[in-house]
Parts: sequence; structure tokens; C-alpha cells
Amino acid sequence: MDAKTNTKSATLTVDGKSFELPIHSGTVGPDVIDIGKLYAQSGMFTYDPGFTSTGSCQSKITYIDGDAGILEYRGYPIEQLAEKGDFLETCYLLLYGELPTKAQKAKFDALVTNHTMVHDQMSRFFQGFRRDAHPMAVMVASVGALAAFYHDSTDINDPKQRDIASIRMIAKIPTLAAMAYKYTIGQPFVYPTNSLDFAANFMKMCFAVPCEEYKVNPVLAKALDKIFTLHADHEQNASTSTVRIAGSSGANPFACIAAGIACLWGPAHGGANEAALQMLAEIGTVDKIPEFIAKVKDKNSSVRLMGFGHRVYKNYDPRAKLMQQACHEVLKETGHGGDEMLAVAMELEKIALSDQYFIDRKLYPNVDFYSGITLKAMGFPTSMFTVLFAVARTVGWISQWSEMIGDPQQKIGRPRQLYTGAARRDYVDIAKRA
Repeated sequence: MDAKTNTKSATLTVDGKSFELPIHSGTVGPDVIDIGKLYAQSGMFTYDPGFTSTGSCQSKITYIDGDAGILEYRGYPIEQLAEKGDFLETCYLLLYGELPTKAQKAKFDALVTNHTMVHDQMSRFFQGFRRDAHPMAVMVASVGALAAFYHDSTDINDPKQRDIASIRMIAKIPTLAAMAYKYTIGQPFVYPTNSLDFAANFMKMCFAVPCEEYKVNPVLAKALDKIFTLHADHEQNASTSTVRIAGSSGANPFACIAAGIACLWGPAHGGANEAALQMLAEIGTVDKIPEFIAKVKDKNSSVRLMGFGHRVYKNYDPRAKLMQQACHEVLKETGHGGDEMLAVAMELEKIALSDQYFIDRKLYPNVDFYSGITLKAMGFPTSMFTVLFAVARTVGWISQWSEMIGDPQQKIGRPRQLYTGAARRDYVDIAKRA
């Protein structure tokens, strides 16, 4: 369903002149005021740093209501998708708009599985990096380089090529992510195994070594699959908007996703779970938590509680409830109950859910808090956390990019500005400058 124009409109009055602005309604969520013709009619722009009150596009993919704690993919609640389905089913839903039939899912799973290998020359590409390179730096470069290896799927005007590029990235980016991890720890790359499902295959590529048999722990694989599902898309966040604006110029899909990965690398976006673990490490031991909590509550202190609360969700993050369950299952399975950092995390969780100070401010543990703990217990270093986020979000980026390409209203991204620099002035010869 496309946006509907209401019979009502908004009136903007400036210096005695009035301008009528149409109002549009979506399926659910707040109405929007259309300012597309405001500049042509009035000579003025709107000013909205961070675009927090501006709708940049129409989308049928993901809906969020932060106040109510709602996250839906194509109308399906995230709770149902994460508990009843798997990640590749979610991928199909995000890409094509509907849940697959049994036959469609089998075909889709096989298609992704059979595209997980990357061009053999990609291994040589990795050798150009230092061994201590951050895995996200490697990911930005290697995903962008896919366009050089698969130039038969870079024509964005060809629907078939767009679909091939989409499948390739969903399938190959996990392989590149595992290669990035292996490279940084000095171990040989492990090829994909077609008999394993998506999450189990990824775990084997990360943790197996050629000298011994590796058996995937089903509890950990299930938790990782859930993490991927919970992070698959999140509406028009910073990295998704980056992918869309890169794509609006006509850039090839591999370049667009690489741009999204670069944006995700930012600590305010994809690095949030890493920041939460750094906080736990700084606290150190459970006996130091009261002192830390006192600093958090002190208005004059700069100490922040990382992994709690959310910019969008003013209620409990719906993903956090699911992640909490998976986290506890992983901790039980791996026997990490004696880990001091994880003990600190569990005590912080207990305090945040019972202390009125945090309840009143709705500072509930968010998905980043639990996912960081879970990934650490699985054996992933903190440097890989954002990489795993990128693996999960790839399908969301691709779905948003594909939707944008097919949107007849889409234009090249060109935000305006409020200029506050020097007014016009004449050039002064260098000899006459003071």
C-alpha cells in the first residue's frame, strides 16, 4: 500500500504568506507533512539536524514504534520471526515481501548455500592487509572489491543482475567475515560447508581448524541465528540511509553495501555492543558495581551506562527480551558462569530491572547489551562484534537498496544546509594579506 494523501493539509505562514502542505498517511505510524515543493513555493528550506523528524522515503519493509516497543518486518512481529523461523526465512521475507512456502524456502536456502564460496583470488586480496588490521577495515575493502570480481551483476537497471547481486552478498559476506577473522588471528581460511545451515556454517568457518574435526554446538548456532534475525533490518538508521543515498547516485550494489559497512563501523551505531563490553571490563568486578552505579546517577559525573536504553525505543527493546533468553542459554551451555565480566553483566542487568532510578528513565538493557555478552561467551573477540552485525544487516541493506531502485519517486540524495560561514568577499593578493 502506498502513502495516501489526506484531505487535510498543513498551513505554514511566514511573513504574512501562507503555504499549503499536503499530509500523507502510511499503513501505520504518524502522518507526514510533504515539504517537497516548499522551496519552490517559498524559497525556504526546512532545518532538521540528523533528519530525526524527516521521512526520506516511502518503504514497505520495516516498521518501528519506539514508544510501544514494536519492531515488525513486512508486518510480522520480530518476536514471532525470531522464535518460530530462521534467519534465511527472514532474508526471503525482507527481500521478496512474503514468507516463503516450503518449496520456496528450500530453493532459496539452496541458492544461498551454493553461493557461499568466494572467488579464489580473494584470498590473495587479504594478504595485502596487516595481520593486526581491524576486521571492519578488511570488510569495507573486501566487500567493495566484490564489484571487481563479480562485474556481471553490477548493472542496477537489470532486475536479474540486481537479484543475483543480492543473493551473492547474503551468501558471500559471511564467508568474507570469517576470512577477516581468520586472517587477524593467523589461521588458515576454512571453506564453507554446504551441508550446514547458515549460522552453523559461519561458526565452522570462524572456529574450525584443518588439523581436527569441528562439531557445531547446536545451542550456539541457534543463538547466533537468532542474533542475525534480530539485527536483519531496523528501518532508516544511519547505515541504511547511507546505503540508500549511495545507491541514489547509481552506484553498484557492492559499493553501496560497503558504504553501509563503513557507516556501521561507527561506535555510535554498530559499535554499541563493543562499548557495552568495554564498560563491563572497566567496572572489573561485581563488588565495584555500587560505586559505578553511584557515578551513573551523579549528575556531575560523565560516566554513562552503555548497553541500556535506546535512541528509538522508549519502552523495552523488543529484541532485548529475545536476546536475553538466548544469552542465558549460551551462558549455561558454555559454562561461562564463572567469568567475572559476565558476572558483572548479570548483576547490572538485575539492578537495571529492579532499581526505580533506571525503571523511571526506561534504561532497560537493550539488544546490544545482551548480544555483546552472548558473542563473547561464544568465543568471538570484541573486534568481530560489528562484523557480525554487518553479516546480519546485509539483507536489510540489500532489501532497502532494491526497494529504492524500484521507487519512481526516488531522486539522488541531496540534503540542504543552513549556511553560517563568511559572506561574499573579494580575493586579496598574498602580498597584501595581514
